[in-house]
Amino acid sequence: MHRVRVEKTVGDKIKEEVKRRLEGKVDVQLGKKGVSESFIREVKNRLDKKGVVKIRILKSYLKTAGRDVESLAELIASRTGGVVRDVRGHTFILVKERKGG
Repeated sequence: MHRVRVEKTVGDKIKEEVKRRLEGKVDVQLGKKGVSESFIREVKNRLDKKGVVKIRILKSYLKTAGRDVESLAELIASRTGGVVRDVRGHTFILVKERKGG
């Protein structure tokens, strides 16, 4: 019997990584320093390396920011070139935006 090797597409790899991130640890926490240039740079670097980033917003920051999780997720996505994939509680997942598709 011959085994056929199926190459995974980039989309399949991203889907698998999102599943792992949903169950796994947070990559980056958004805290009292807020959405700073260094925070955006860190998220961009992680998006470039893995294609997926899991971010948790600390409750203390949400109180001072005066924004909800969804609007902060969209703000961070727009500044990093990512797309919001999932929002749950104070945590959300960004995926790298696909080019040309």
